[in-house]
This record gives sequence, structure tokens and C-alpha cells, in this order.
Amino acid sequence: MGVPEVQRRYTYADYLTWPENERWELIDGVAYDMSPAPTRRHQEIVVEICRQFANQLADRRCRVYVAPFDVRLGAPGLADDEIDTVVQPDVSVWCDPSKLDERGARGAPDLAVEVLSPHTAAKDLTVKRELYARVGVVEYWTIEPLDRVLMIWRLEGNGYGAPHITGLKGVMASRIAGLQLDLDLLASVLEDL
Repeated sequence: MGVPEVQRRYTYADYLTWPENERWELIDGVAYDMSPAPTRRHQEIVVEICRQFANQLADRRCRVYVAPFDVRLGAPGLADDEIDTVVQPDVSVWCDPSKLDERGARGAPDLAVEVLSPHTAAKDLTVKRELYARVGVVEYWTIEPLDRVLMIWRLEGNGYGAPHITGLKGVMASRIAGLQLDLDLLASVLEDL
């Protein structure tokens, strides 16, 4: 199969047939092109977040992964041709090892982080935020690199409350595994670009 058609609804089985050199996400059967490739600024932020989280999780059972890393979302036991949502968070933290497998993960991560770009910001702040709340991602963090703003949504009951919004200064604590993100270090990565 070639490039997905915008109008059609897809499943993970379809997704597996698409060209390996292209990045796509599926959300409720709708294909989203993740081109162009992330910028250097985006990648520097992702690497710094992953470095900090991986160091803190080194002696714990939780794990951190970076995109591309397929996160298949849907009811347990669904076959590949029944799963209609596959996302690739820039950074994801997993504290339940039973959700991890050779293809990536099946189920919601405890923490998902997206670095916003002009091409994906609208989807990340609306469609993905609503999806992550619906499937039970405990914390969803977005980082706007140009304005240097971090937004954190935390699951409260059936959805996310109002986001906590902060500049890239100080230390931000997560409710997940005692993780902390040194925002000053993150800001210094951006200074070098």
C-alpha cells in the first residue's frame, strides 16, 4: 500500500503496510502525516528531556522512550485490524512493564510529552490532548520551544483540568515516579541553538 488517503479510516494493520521512511499517526482511524522531520531544536529538547528522565529512572522499573515508538491505543485484546489509534509521543514514560512489547507499547503511558512545532501544534493541543485524557494518560506535557513555555495537564476524574503553565525556569516535578525536569538545563539547550 502507498501513502494513505485522507478520507479513509485506517487500522494498525494498514499502518504496518505504509512506507517505513514515512512517519504517520492514527487517531480514531484518521491518518496524520508527521512530515517534515523534526527540527534540530525539537530534537535537542527531546534528547535533554529523555536524558534527565532516563538518569532518574535508572534504578526503577519505569522506562522512558522517544519517538519513533509506536503506542497502540484501544481496548485490550483487539487484533491489529481493529486498533485504530497509534501515536508516537516525542517522549513517553511507562511504569507498567506489561504494556511494553517488541512493537512498542499497548495502552496509555503514564506521562506523554510533545514538543510543539508549527506543523503539529494544533493537533497536539486539541486532538492528542483529548485522546490522552480519554485513554488515561496521567500527565500530558507540551513544550513550546520558541516561546519557551511548558504546559502540563494532569488527569482529574474523567479528564484534564486546566493546564499548569510555566516558563522554562526552575524545576518541574511530575506525579509520575518522582520525576523532575530541570527547566534551566532545558532552557540552556535552547540558548546554544
